[in-house]
Amino acid sequence: MDFKIPISRRDFMKLAGLTTAGVILNPSIEKVEAVERISGKTLKYAGKEIPILYDVDVCVCGGGPSGTAAAINAAKNGEKTVLIERGIALGGLAVLGCVYPFMQTHAPNSDTPYLIEIKNRLLAKGIDYDDKVTGQTWHNPEILSLIYDEMCEENRVKILYQTDLIDAISSNKKISAVIVKTIEGLAAIKSKIFIDSTGDAYLSRNVGVDYERGYEKTGNNQPMSFRFEMGGIDIEKLYKYVVIDLQEDWCKSELPYLEIAEAMHRKQRYKLEALMARGVDSGELTQEEAEYMQAYAIIGKKGVMSCNFPEIPVKFKSTDAIEYSQAVVYGRKMMRNMANYLVKHLPGFENAYISREAAILGARESWRIKGKYYLVEDDYHNQSRFPDAVCRTAWFIDAHGEKVSEKLPKGGFYEIPYRSLITDKISNLIVTGRCISASFILQASMRIQPTCMSIGEAAGIAAAYSLKNNISANNVEWDKIPANKRSYVSQG
Repeated sequence: MDFKIPISRRDFMKLAGLTTAGVILNPSIEKVEAVERISGKTLKYAGKEIPILYDVDVCVCGGGPSGTAAAINAAKNGEKTVLIERGIALGGLAVLGCVYPFMQTHAPNSDTPYLIEIKNRLLAKGIDYDDKVTGQTWHNPEILSLIYDEMCEENRVKILYQTDLIDAISSNKKISAVIVKTIEGLAAIKSKIFIDSTGDAYLSRNVGVDYERGYEKTGNNQPMSFRFEMGGIDIEKLYKYVVIDLQEDWCKSELPYLEIAEAMHRKQRYKLEALMARGVDSGELTQEEAEYMQAYAIIGKKGVMSCNFPEIPVKFKSTDAIEYSQAVVYGRKMMRNMANYLVKHLPGFENAYISREAAILGARESWRIKGKYYLVEDDYHNQSRFPDAVCRTAWFIDAHGEKVSEKLPKGGFYEIPYRSLITDKISNLIVTGRCISASFILQASMRIQPTCMSIGEAAGIAAAYSLKNNISANNVEWDKIPANKRSYVSQG
């Protein structure tokens, strides 16, 4: 089904519906040939002959929210696609990092077709993502990873799990192959187009693309988090204490949806701040631990909450290998101490326990490319529109440790241009996710997962259009792609 503009969930359900198996039928999907492993061919790298595993049309590096979207949409449009993922599940921070739920964009009609499909597949598997109040998408991590596997299988995307991107081979402004480490050892993947969805712009930096990291004024990255899940929680008792007894009214959701939070030194005053402050006074918590606490009930996992804490101090950089590793140790200690405190003092947590730790730290920001268009804070406040826009968002400027900004007026939004996904340096490279071309402050707004998913969706479509029309990926003009082939058409 072709979409000229984003449509509402209700309209989509009227048009498409769900099959009994929960799969959304799309008769316009171009079936791609199966990607087959290459036998016998090698490539010389670092003085060694290493095997070439695949020779494909599109190679996506990173299976997070944007990378998975890019791979699926490249394949839907008929291109042989390989997706490289260093873990054993797709979804990135949403699955491996316990980052739950998907925040809302606050922009009207921002859901692109891929997002609509993800939401309807969640519904088909019994996960009612919509709390009817906040606009957040209350997904389920294990169900989401299954959905991604199914979508890749349906579209013949070849996933390489437990595979690390090591290096790239490039010349004349073009990447010819990437070097990966698999469980078999080093190998190469050749491709016509490469999509950098690593979150850290790793592929881009490796081939000489200009980049930035951290806040331009201080050099600091946004603080990382070490998220986890706690089971054994009496959600009803917790709801009664926070919502009824404390009369916390900032979160309007009703059970089974529940969010609790506190963030000291913000304009918003939270009722749970007093609880955390008492922990500092008693010596049970450090000030660092008490500064920030947030948790969400997980739909489909009774008595379990996703804990968006601890927030690791900003002194640990997400762009420094040694400091990142130190942050893991430091954050795990904070996690245990905070969890123990809640068990002792927060009603509903009496029998709670840590049931799962994230497999990766939550890095809100690390490296960012400098592309053909560099998004800045003025683009947020001016609600910039672009002919080559690939999506829209209005998530507030949420730069932990630096600036948490006012929201745009209701109904306001800004757009993200395709030119922020590409660079003059490499002709067959597209960049997606949180590391696109943007300033530190602007990135703090566009980094949320639904926006990154829509960016990835557009990257996959653009890659296929590039190949079909013999145009280099960094010369594709998004607004020249037929409207019924685009995932988003600018309303500017």
